[in-house]
Amino acid sequence: MKVRQGVVVAALGLALMGCGVQPTGVIGAGEPASGLTREMRLYFASDNGLRGVPLPDKEVKSLDEVLKLLTTGPSPAEQRDGLTSLVDQLLAYSVTGTGTRVTVHLDGPYVESGRGQGTGQLVCTLARAQSVLERKVRADDVEVTLRPSEGAALGPYRCADFLNT
Repeated sequence: MKVRQGVVVAALGLALMGCGVQPTGVIGAGEPASGLTREMRLYFASDNGLRGVPLPDKEVKSLDEVLKLLTTGPSPAEQRDGLTSLVDQLLAYSVTGTGTRVTVHLDGPYVESGRGQGTGQLVCTLARAQSVLERKVRADDVEVTLRPSEGAALGPYRCADFLNT
């Protein structure tokens, strides 16, 4: 029995050696991939939590512009894919950002709960936008505060507070 196993192992070894794959040294492939995580994204609500939608062809020039894009909601195709916006009721606002801090000034009350997907849409979208606008800022480090004209400020929040893990 042991002779038979030895013959099988030897035959397999010869077959593997004859497959034509030769060992090589390290092959340089250049720099690691970059840029994909730096593109602008809008975050929309879904049954499974927030989902980021890339905007590869959109040049972002201001945080206000990004918030305007977010409040217009997902495209019809994205809606068919189960995405929706919970912040389309925001009508009057201004957004300021410096470094890792972003503040949304809302004209009127804010109807979403502080930890809901609507707030997450704002926080994650604006954190990504701030990272895109200020190249040295990581989206994970950005803190977003919501300041409604009525009621207490909400936050600061980070996007990770709202993403499903």
